[in-house]
This record gives sequence, C-alpha cells and structure tokens, in this order.
Amino acid sequence: MSTIDPFVINIPEATLAQIRDRVSAFIWHEEPDGNEWEYGTTINYMKELCDYWQNGFDWRIHERTINQFSQFVTSVDGIDLHFIHEPGSGPAPQPLLLSHGWPGSIYEFLNVIEPLAHPERFGGSIDDSFSVVAPSLPGFGFSAKPRTPMGPRAIASLFTNLMSQKLGYDRFVAQGGDWGSVISGWIGFDH
Repeated sequence: MSTIDPFVINIPEATLAQIRDRVSAFIWHEEPDGNEWEYGTTINYMKELCDYWQNGFDWRIHERTINQFSQFVTSVDGIDLHFIHEPGSGPAPQPLLLSHGWPGSIYEFLNVIEPLAHPERFGGSIDDSFSVVAPSLPGFGFSAKPRTPMGPRAIASLFTNLMSQKLGYDRFVAQGGDWGSVISGWIGFDH
C-alpha cells in the first residue's frame, strides 16, 4: 500500500457478538488469598467490568465518535499505519503529531483534535490552528503490527516518515504522553 487510503471503522456485528459471547462464557476461578488487588485486578471488579462490556457498553457510539474525523491507512516503511488527519482551518496551520502511549489509543485525543485544528469554533483565533495527525502505534488500533518488536526510536522514525514523506510536512511539532512522549523525544533528537 503506497497510497493514502480513506478509512472508516465499521466492525461487523457478528464480531461484536462473538466478543460478548466469549466474555459471557468466561469461567471464573477462585481468587487467591491475600489483600485485594495484591495480585492484580479483583475477580469482583472484573465481573463488574465484564457485565458492563456485555450490557452497558455501546461500541457503535464510540465508533461514530472516532469516525467523525477523517481517518486514513497508508504503508510507511512496510507497516500499514492507521491515523487521523484533521487539517487546520487557518491560513498556515502548524502541523502537529499527537502520539499516544501504552496501553492507550488515538481515542484519548478525540476531545482535543477539533479545538486544536479549528480554534475559531471555540473562541480562539483561526491563526492558532494546527493540522493534527494522530497515528495509532504499530500493533495498536487499526495499525498493522510489525513483524518484529519496535521500540520508541524506530516508531519515531516511522512517524517522521509518515509526516514528511507521506503527508508532505517538512517541519512539525510532536507531542505525546507515556510512550508517545518517548517517541516525541526521539523525533526531536534524530530528526
């Protein structure tokens, strides 16, 4: 895949039903002796969480929330990367790369993308807009997993190639949290 292809999330209902069925069929084991949370998540908490997944969580709401932004998939250095690209509305928006961490996803940026790309809609100046790019880390979300493990420095190179070679941004600002901060640091150091 050398092109940049539009992408819309649309998980088949059969897949969602299969997930619910697998969660429902889980066999609960006795919790080990010890203090609550000493050995990880308590069984009672996991049961509550699984009940929510089966009866309260609505994937379609979250799917629509993500799909309100333009998403794409493109091959960068042999890895298909999924990303949101929201061009800024100003005359010269600054390109901004947002890198999530582990175990995060691009979902954590959804509430800031529009204010960053279109500040005039939120009482800000159009001259302060950013063209926001938020890729899913390799192996996360809808990005393909690499054939071999990749560390933050290799991902920094991958994201730099996305921004420069694929999207044509000569210069850009990078921000990230958790692993994304390490990736952003390597972008600044190497590129």
